[in-house]
Amino acid sequence: MKNEEEKEEGMKQKLEKIDKLDIIFAIIFLVAVFIRVWQFGKIPGGINQDEAFSGYEAYSLLNYGKDSSGYANPVYFEAWGSGMNALNSYLMMPFIAIFGLKVWAIRIPQCIVACLTILAVFLLVNEMFNKKLAVICSGLLAIAPWHIMLSRWGLESNMAPGFLIFGLYFFVKGLKNARWMYVSALMYGLSLYCYATIWPFVPIMLLMQVGYCIKHKKIKIQKETIISVVIIFALALPLMLFMLVNYNVIGEIKTYFFSIPKLQCARLGEISFHNIGKNLEKMFEIIVLQCDGLPWNSILGHGIFYYCTLPFFVVGLYIIIKEAVKDRKSEFKYEIILLIQLVMGIFLGTLIYVNVNRINCIYIPIIIISGIGIYKFCEGAGKKALLGISIMYIGFFAVFSCYYFNDYQKEISPFFYEGVGNAIDEAQKHEGTVYISDIVSYSVVLFYSNENVNEFLDTVKYKNYPDEYLETKSFGRYEFIEETENIDDNGIYIFSKKKKKFFEKEGYNVKEYKNYIIAYK
Repeated sequence: MKNEEEKEEGMKQKLEKIDKLDIIFAIIFLVAVFIRVWQFGKIPGGINQDEAFSGYEAYSLLNYGKDSSGYANPVYFEAWGSGMNALNSYLMMPFIAIFGLKVWAIRIPQCIVACLTILAVFLLVNEMFNKKLAVICSGLLAIAPWHIMLSRWGLESNMAPGFLIFGLYFFVKGLKNARWMYVSALMYGLSLYCYATIWPFVPIMLLMQVGYCIKHKKIKIQKETIISVVIIFALALPLMLFMLVNYNVIGEIKTYFFSIPKLQCARLGEISFHNIGKNLEKMFEIIVLQCDGLPWNSILGHGIFYYCTLPFFVVGLYIIIKEAVKDRKSEFKYEIILLIQLVMGIFLGTLIYVNVNRINCIYIPIIIISGIGIYKFCEGAGKKALLGISIMYIGFFAVFSCYYFNDYQKEISPFFYEGVGNAIDEAQKHEGTVYISDIVSYSVVLFYSNENVNEFLDTVKYKNYPDEYLETKSFGRYEFIEETENIDDNGIYIFSKKKKKFFEKEGYNVKEYKNYIIAYK
């Protein structure tokens, strides 16, 4: 009896040590993972043209040692003619090696990074402020429509918010243990390979963060600091060379191990000081309306992080500005670090014409600041206020989830070429030229056909070479056509299902796959 009583007492003591906030976060994280992996690869169905190209480049590098432009391990892809960020493709390669070139396989890296970002936000806010606020902020991110949507498909630029938060988390940890600065430098360095538009953003942000921390003696010039600078410089160097190549300062670099390509049409003018007013207006519109009209980025009626979040953001912004300016000379404050993230996000938004994904680095700082607003509001209003706000967000989350996993697929399906993959699979069972509607992106055909990159390079003909956005006329056995006036009886046709009756009248066998049909004799 005594032993049983001692065991029960020991169990009670262990349970008392378990932090309720840890349990709440564990539930939030499990829900977040579930909502990101449920029907993964099926919603959104089909594939986006950009993620298709990322996947095909990964497949080509893995199997042929070169990308679709013939470069070995490029630091930046020439894809489309004007380039594409590379890190996402390199992260896809192990999953393609294991599972093959499948839609769900190439989306795994984005999903993993997104889930880890939620964990990183919890750890970061706990490190900077407290665990209760960390639960609130990670909860807001876990159910944010923007973050759920980006985690379920593979747009390469959407890797950037995750790596920036990883970098910030390890930076904050590095203020207490300098060795963590190595990891922070690695994460910030890798973020540069996620999205080209943050190239001016990251170094200025780091200078501001480091300068502020040096001022308050949180960072010292020591071995760890110097090595961290070397790590970032080493990771940034290939991209510096890439800029020199594409500004025609030096020639392109091609080796068997890595390449720095000269793009046919580099989009170097995307970052500009000429349209600051218009860019600010557009950015403000996106943040307030929480929609950019692109259904793969946001859903009207649900927003980026729900419309009820904006008032809390205003409250949170007021609080952190107030805290930041109070006794600013004498005390180090994490509010300043958080403000730097927000200000730099706004700065980036002034330099480019924005849509939701182009300023994706600003949303997590907004969500954290909104969490501060909720936290402070509930401090004054009491526990019932927090319960009421939690129920409100759960309700919005439930409504969004019901829409996303039902009606949303019908909305997004045409934009993700749903049905083309099945049509190409069917076409590969037949001999002859495959004529494809030119509204279908050639990257989607490359992806679904698993085209040999050597054959692609040998046979590709472009309609508009060189150009910022290349369009192919043909490659291999595939030819892209606008109309069906001159029909090849030996050909196979993949067109919109609107052409179904036309091909049936011409005596073709017609099979329908979602938005497309395949016709053959």
